[in-house]
Amino acid sequence: QVQLVESGGGLVQAGGSLRLSCAASGRTFSTYAMGWFRQAPGKEREFVARRGITGITTYADSVKGRFLISRDNAKTTVYLQMNSLKPEDTAVYYCAAGAPGAYFSSEYNYWGQGTQVTVSS
Repeated sequence: QVQLVESGGGLVQAGGSLRLSCAASGRTFSTYAMGWFRQAPGKEREFVARRGITGITTYADSVKGRFLISRDNAKTTVYLQMNSLKPEDTAVYYCAAGAPGAYFSSEYNYWGQGTQVTVSS
């Protein structure tokens, strides 16, 4: 069982930056693929970024070059550094943990409660 708690969301102007954190419980954090997803009002949850256990990262095209996912296994925490934020990045951001091969949202077993990110124009 893994519990995930996100933090770091807030209100920021377009062009600004935020860093989201996701603290995980449990001693097996390093064995999980970690992902970030987001859901805007009236839209479906969408993939943002993923970092596997080998360090390979994957990003949605919409955030590539602006967002950076990282993880600190010693702190059992995954981060999402978000730069050059745009109003269309406004959403609730969720972190998720899954088996090493997890990619699509349905393949992740554990989810945090979400943190709101609002980007004003």
